Amino acid sequence: MEQSVTMTTWQDENKRIENKRIIISQKNKNIISKSFNFIILFLFIALVLVPILWLVQMSFRDAVLVFRMPPPIFSGYTFENYIAISRTPFLRHLLNSVIVSTLSTTVALIIGVPAAYAISRYRFRRERIISLWILLARMALPIGFAFPLFLIFARIGLNNTYPGIIIAYLTFTIPLVVWVMRPFLDSIPVDMEEAAVVDGASSWQMFFKIVLPLAAPGLVSVGILTFIMTWIEFFYALIFTRGRMMTAPVGVVNFMFYIGWDWGLITSAGVIVMVPVIIFSLFTHKYLISGLTAGAIKG
Repeated sequence: MEQSVTMTTWQDENKRIENKRIIISQKNKNIISKSFNFIILFLFIALVLVPILWLVQMSFRDAVLVFRMPPPIFSGYTFENYIAISRTPFLRHLLNSVIVSTLSTTVALIIGVPAAYAISRYRFRRERIISLWILLARMALPIGFAFPLFLIFARIGLNNTYPGIIIAYLTFTIPLVVWVMRPFLDSIPVDMEEAAVVDGASSWQMFFKIVLPLAAPGLVSVGILTFIMTWIEFFYALIFTRGRMMTAPVGVVNFMFYIGWDWGLITSAGVIVMVPVIIFSLFTHKYLISGLTAGAIKG
């Protein structure tokens, strides 16, 4: 009897020891996994932030210290580059970017959202082909549109004008709006629209008072994406603008001379172009993430 009790106690003790080993092993695995994830996250953040911080510190250096390695951390800073850039046409180029990005985003939403609603709600012949063509237009290389548009604009006088560059931007912003907004519109119950029609609402009243408020997260998300894409766009702006009509990304290139590159002006201009995007993203990232997530879940 005593031997049986001793055997049972010994087995229970072994089980407790084994359970402790399993728990410790699982904790060690969790620690290793979390440490690995932390290292990957740290490397990713460093990969993103280091070039930005390096650009910022270069913008406050003079021509002598801009390439010194390692750079002095607590000395050698100056505002001369920003003072110098204020005397150049770059501020005009920055204003052009504000105007073009704002108008391009507005026009793309005005055209793209009703188009996405039509594709979402109505069934018509060759619907899939039209959707495919919209997708291909979004995926096409800019050079495929640039030269035909350049020849057309040259004949009708739209080169180097606000309408010309805005129309060029619409070739990729409208497909973006259509393809981002369609899942949001698909997720809105048709019953709500039918109820509005029964209550006497017209098609436009139903669209503006029922559909758009419910699709507001998607509207904000695609508006943010469109604005940022047009703000940093370079190729079309390089083709269709020159002189005082240049946008800010193209204006940066003006500081690259044949005899050498003025790195102080280049980096300070780069910071000026980058700061509005960062500030805009910080204030709107919640709407962007929630909007895209809602579209992914509902769509």
